[in-house]
Amino acid sequence: MASSAASSAPAASLERRLGLGRRGGGMGLGLLGPPADGAGPAPPMPGLLRLRCAVQHYEWGRRGAGSLVARLAAGDAGPGAASDDRPCAELWMGTHPSAPSSLAPDVSLRDWIARNPAALGRAVAARWGGDLPFLFKVLSVAKALSIQAHPDRGLAAALHALRPATYRDANHKPEMAVAVTEFHALCGFAATQELKEVLRTVPEVQELVGKEESRKLLSVKEQDGGIGVRSYLKSAFTKLMVAGEEAVSEAIAKLKSRLNAESKVRALTKKEQLVLSLEKQYPGDVGVLAAYFMNYVKLSPGEALYVGANEPHAYLSGECVECMATSDNVVRAGLTPKYRDVQTLCSMLTYDQTFPEVLRGVPVQPYVTRYTPSTDEFEVDRYLLPSGKSVTMSPVPGPSIFLVMAGEGEIQAGTMPDNTKAKEGDIFFVPAHTDVKLYTSGPRSMQLYRAGVNSRFLS
Repeated sequence: MASSAASSAPAASLERRLGLGRRGGGMGLGLLGPPADGAGPAPPMPGLLRLRCAVQHYEWGRRGAGSLVARLAAGDAGPGAASDDRPCAELWMGTHPSAPSSLAPDVSLRDWIARNPAALGRAVAARWGGDLPFLFKVLSVAKALSIQAHPDRGLAAALHALRPATYRDANHKPEMAVAVTEFHALCGFAATQELKEVLRTVPEVQELVGKEESRKLLSVKEQDGGIGVRSYLKSAFTKLMVAGEEAVSEAIAKLKSRLNAESKVRALTKKEQLVLSLEKQYPGDVGVLAAYFMNYVKLSPGEALYVGANEPHAYLSGECVECMATSDNVVRAGLTPKYRDVQTLCSMLTYDQTFPEVLRGVPVQPYVTRYTPSTDEFEVDRYLLPSGKSVTMSPVPGPSIFLVMAGEGEIQAGTMPDNTKAKEGDIFFVPAHTDVKLYTSGPRSMQLYRAGVNSRFLS
């Protein structure tokens, strides 16, 4: 568990704070509304709720104390709790049923929100059916994630209806990663000139793509652009991705041998170094060669990458905060032992060749930087609060989730009479229309991240 509610709180007080009540003589979830008998006023909306959040132990995650996810999840258990040698890949904060967050005593955040829709704000509740529209995560990446893309709404609904065991919901999944450490990724297709250079200088790729598809791409003129280039790129990329396992394995073996030999007489390019690294992680995988078709992106801490629907990408290494629409739909085609849906991926991609924009955020007040993507579901704020300083977030008409990444301090929210202690790994849900004031304590700066609904939608 990422964090837990204080066990010392009296049961009755805790029930009132969480909006829990007795119905028909049994304990159940109650609405934060007037009592059924009209005997008294509605209890106030809680200022904030401490969350318990789930860790996903995917094989590509970092392990033990080397994983930011593991350290955050250790919570009150202390540093020794991060010594679990399982890979700790993702920390999920939200309501997605694959790994829902919960409140004490064992009440899911999703159920609590369903019974307290005022916590979302009227516009959010109406637009997204009474559920939290975003999923907040921390990722600790030790080895490459799959080459993948996320479907748009129409394709997501179709895939979910066709294969619900694989595509578990019908929602789209635009996402944004904000780098906490140096972060590396593949994202989108490389420019035509770079692809031409690959076909000229990487015979192993040209062999699998085939002479005809290679000729088409090599003959494209830069000023042509548009549909013609995309058609040729789609045909060449698909030819590579559907190549037989034996042919792929043989091509990668040749590539590895050639690059190792050439490294003795020249410096390998960053893309060549990456390809050799991917080969060690996923021997014989077609994704090793697919990396040549994609943009190689490096983010410094505080920089962000937005990935829209139907765009190919693969996170490679580093740690980040990630926010997305509430979905777990992933179409994979390489660098993974999981189910691959190659034909779906190759048919769904936009084949856009624009280098992805690196977002650096916009200061919204002292110590606070905001990352605002083009989608309505979410935005992310990064708080870097020096020792002895405070900052106030004015009430917004939508919900928020706060994660304390480093340092310690106090949070005052809404009408709460007392401040709440906050330290590394603490996670809080803040209902709509709640003002929040953050204070640091101790010698260290406090680093927090807030996920909320896009301000443009709320304005």
